[in-house]
Parts: sequence; structure tokens; C-alpha cells
Amino acid sequence: MPSLILRFDAPLMSFGGVLVDHHNPTERFPSQSQMTGLLANAMGWEHGDVEALEALQSRVIFAARWDVPPEPLVDYHTVDLGQSHLVRPGWTTHGVPEHRAGGDAARKGTHQRYRHYWANGVLTLALTVSADAEPELDTVGAALRRPVRPLFLGRKTCLPSAPVFRGRRDTDDVLEALSSYPADPRAPGSQDGMEACWPADLERSKEAEMWTWGSSDQRDWRNQIHTGHRFVTEGRLRGVPPCT
Repeated sequence: MPSLILRFDAPLMSFGGVLVDHHNPTERFPSQSQMTGLLANAMGWEHGDVEALEALQSRVIFAARWDVPPEPLVDYHTVDLGQSHLVRPGWTTHGVPEHRAGGDAARKGTHQRYRHYWANGVLTLALTVSADAEPELDTVGAALRRPVRPLFLGRKTCLPSAPVFRGRRDTDDVLEALSSYPADPRAPGSQDGMEACWPADLERSKEAEMWTWGSSDQRDWRNQIHTGHRFVTEGRLRGVPPCT
């Protein structure tokens, strides 16, 4: 099975989790919808290309590992809701302007937000798309080598510091492709292996400390909500060859 090798090397990256109140958390690994969006962005697709996005998402298969474990970082920022262009009531379709409920604190106070990121990490991925449909893997690879738009890793502020596309490998599956691809030169040597995730049906008995969980990391692209359910395995990936 042919796979593309990608490497996310950036000062900041974020793999959006479930929004809770003022906190925008990040998951440990990218979601299937995020990888779909990355490929679609590289190919120049639009948000309105719903059918194409849904079809591509159903075909994306990937595994990922942390060559350089990241550090958590929380970005705290505020919005002054008392600014003149924000303080006015909002327009509605029923002809009656509405304002934020909750009194002056809600209407004219300060909105706080905590956005969570991974900092200074290096993530390597092996990715493929199931066959017999468009776009083919060669088309995806060409787009990643020369993307139509700038690529970003979760949020538009998370720009890669090096090319994302790193090559192509032919192996049994994406986990084998990921396991056999050399580590980043900055990867710390560890007998415990690298923290990784892969599709649950690709489990390997040689990997210790594995656990499998159900992930709703797909997207209903028409309604812009999380959906779907697939099983993902996380564990320590051992035997990754060193950089030569």
C-alpha cells in the first residue's frame, strides 16, 4: 500500500477538541476531519464542496507519532465588548434588534478565551486514501508538494516551519510506513518508543501499553458539526530507525 509521509514541524499546532466554556482545548493527535481539511486546502477546495469533502473524509487513513514530544501552551486573550462597533444591538431577520443577555457585564464587559496549543513538537504521519476514487494519492501528494493555499496545522496562526510533504513509501499499511520512516534528527533517544496513534484494525502485538478508544473526529461538512465514530489505538511505537 502506498503512503505519503508528512511531518508537522511548527512552533505551534492545535488539534481542536471539544469546546468547553471559554476553553478551546487541543487533542493529542490530529482528527480525521482535520487531515481531510488539510488535504482539501492544499488542493484548493472550498467549504462549500460538501460532497467532495465528505467523500474524501471517508477515504482518509493515517497514523501519527510524536518524534519530538510537544509542550502544552495556553494562549489567554480578551475581547473588549464595550467597543463602539460591538456595543450596539445585533440585527435580526424579524426586525427587532437584540443585545446580549446578562446585563452590562455581558453586554459591555471583557470576553476571555483560553486557546490550547502544542508548542515546539515534531509530529510525523503516514497517510493514504482508499483506492478507486478521486482524488488519487498521487494528486494529493502533488498538492501537498505545491499547495494552492498556505497550509496550517489546526489554526491559521499555526504555520509549519518546514515543508509538510516528506516523501512516499510502499508498505503493507500506514502503521508499517510510519514505523519504518527514520526519526527526526531532534528526536530524543528513548527505549520506551514514540507516542503514536493508528487505526485500531492495524494493531501490532509487538506494541506494548496500547489502548483503543472510540473517536468522533469526523465532520458533517454541510452542518459544520462533529460526527461519526471510529476506533483509534494509541500506544508507544518502538523500533523507529534513527535519522541517518
